[in-house]
Amino acid sequence: MGAVADKNKPGLAIISGRGDLPRLLAEKCQASGRAYMVVEFESIPLGWVSSHQVIPAIFEQTGHMFEQLHKANCQNVVFAGSMDRENLDVGKLDEKGIELATILSKSMKAGDDETLTSIIKFFEVNGFNVHAAHEVLPSLIPEKGVLTIVKPSEDDIFDATRATEIVDGLGHVDVGQGAVVGQGICLGLESIQGTDTMLNFVKNNRNGYAPDPNGGRGVLLKAPKPEQDLRVDLPTIGPDTIQNAYDAGLAGIVIQAGGVMILRREETVTLANDLGLFLWVRPQND
Repeated sequence: MGAVADKNKPGLAIISGRGDLPRLLAEKCQASGRAYMVVEFESIPLGWVSSHQVIPAIFEQTGHMFEQLHKANCQNVVFAGSMDRENLDVGKLDEKGIELATILSKSMKAGDDETLTSIIKFFEVNGFNVHAAHEVLPSLIPEKGVLTIVKPSEDDIFDATRATEIVDGLGHVDVGQGAVVGQGICLGLESIQGTDTMLNFVKNNRNGYAPDPNGGRGVLLKAPKPEQDLRVDLPTIGPDTIQNAYDAGLAGIVIQAGGVMILRREETVTLANDLGLFLWVRPQND
């Protein structure tokens, strides 16, 4: 049983999307006694919320959601999990919904980082403090170093350096947070479709592009965008990433130290070891 929450202390609203992260944060709050509420959107049903307090929401009714959060004394918010770009029903928009929709219609054309920065500012001007997921659950950010039995080879280190340059370039134009490089050749770039789609592309299209049988098999690199606000959209990996990297024929995964979260870390590292992949938390300036 978790600790008893202090009802007089401002609570945390977990603005929940898909994936494991919202559940992990809710379980952490529950276990530690931190006051919290899970915001569950109608279009993103959560199968794990039966043991948590929930605020039901729809994207168009932003004002109503704000009212419920203030009523629950949840002045702190954290965005967790993936969300698709919703097609809004304009007939359902309340006043705050219209305001947010207007902001997003401008920022979405500039990229995800600009969009998320606009959302943060919108929440802040409406009386909320936006926090990072790893502030709630610090163990999400791993220590630097190689976490697996297998270590990166010289070829892998070369490919990781090349991938870092590519991801940095992608980030400067607010496109993606990942790339796959093998034998110095870019085999895949992450865009709006995400990491799993990129890895599936590499799996199906890599033949002939890294031809040296004795060369590096390729690496996936994940890193935040330059000057990204680390409170939202921090790159994330987990067991599925390991499996998909293995299926794509890669030697391992490289993540930037301090800028990428690992979900279900023990399971992730165990799977990497079982499959013979390396998992390297690489310092930014290496």
